[in-house]
Amino acid sequence: MRVQRSHSRLTFRKQRRRRSGCLSLAVLSGVLISIAFVSWNWLSRQAGTVSLRAGDNNLLGQAFQAFERGELDSAINLSRQLLAQTPDSADALAILVRSLIYRSYSEYNRAPDRKAALQLASEAAGRYGSNQNIQAVHAYALQAAGKPVEAAQIAQKVLKADPQNTLARLAMGLAYGSVGSFEIALRESLEAASSPVWQLESQRALAISYSDMGDYDSAIQAIQRAIKLNPRLIPLYFERALYAMQLGDADAATAAYFQVLAIDPDNVKARLRLCELSSLLREHDAAVKYCSEVTERAPSFADGWYRLGLEHFLKGDFKAAQTALHRCSALQVMQDVPVSERRFECWYLQGQAAEILGDCPSLLATYNEFRAMAADEAVQQTWTYPPEGPPGCVPATAQAGS
Repeated sequence: MRVQRSHSRLTFRKQRRRRSGCLSLAVLSGVLISIAFVSWNWLSRQAGTVSLRAGDNNLLGQAFQAFERGELDSAINLSRQLLAQTPDSADALAILVRSLIYRSYSEYNRAPDRKAALQLASEAAGRYGSNQNIQAVHAYALQAAGKPVEAAQIAQKVLKADPQNTLARLAMGLAYGSVGSFEIALRESLEAASSPVWQLESQRALAISYSDMGDYDSAIQAIQRAIKLNPRLIPLYFERALYAMQLGDADAATAAYFQVLAIDPDNVKARLRLCELSSLLREHDAAVKYCSEVTERAPSFADGWYRLGLEHFLKGDFKAAQTALHRCSALQVMQDVPVSERRFECWYLQGQAAEILGDCPSLLATYNEFRAMAADEAVQQTWTYPPEGPPGCVPATAQAGS
């Protein structure tokens, strides 16, 4: 998945106003979907009807069943146990790597899971160099970890030895898409999707390829097929929402986020996306509500405080904006976020709020902190005042910070 999750820059090709009334269609749809989803989850758990493709190994079967139920933590634990017993099991490695990668996209703080998946796959690939299935899993982990060149090289070697290896082919398609070769990526994804195995990953890769080509209708159809294969995998709904938003379909995107909350009621990432979506629709009260829930559930998440501060700023509540944005900037410093990766909007908008409020001490402190960071590191953002200092501040104070 090449969707940037940490800093969303979502745009609409066209914007649609929601219907007026006490309850929007999207919210009503989300509520109904949530009720249906919870009921379906309960019934399937009671019935215990999950297809087994994992062979006769009991532990492997349990890991696969957990993956099918969307219980990625259990799938990871069970496949780790199996790998400890049989380190050369390509099936156990595949479930473990897939579960880690999907879990990494399920929540705001799970990105390290992709590094863990790559480390496990790399170690196995180093020990079992002749096992083409393990090498294919390695290629899949490499592209997910942002190493498309290495992924394509390994996938090509696997396909040379085993042209029917579907996992290697879809990994190569995803790798080509990551470097901008969208036509090749689509061709490889279509070929992978024609195979009866790895259909979930193939349909998802196909959706990404269609999206890269700007064919969002086809991307939605492909991701819907993936969702049908496993309706409990949270990342699929995030991607479904993203493709819908490219078409300006806010209702479908909102419904997808509600489906995430039906699976995981405490999901922070879904609330952040709902906050962003509400902001795009200029529903700032709803945006503040969702972003407040983000900061309540994840008080150490700097981006959540940034979004909350931005929404307060857009509403004209500059004191609340100043407070939230100060929390955002302070967290980034406390967490030793590299200067090149910091959200400088937390400093700039905080300063703007202080200037509007006439709070010169806070404005100067924020401005000087920004200047100190900019002096130590080459940053793209600029923020300067005239030599006499920020307008509205008394000359003596302003001169100290100029």
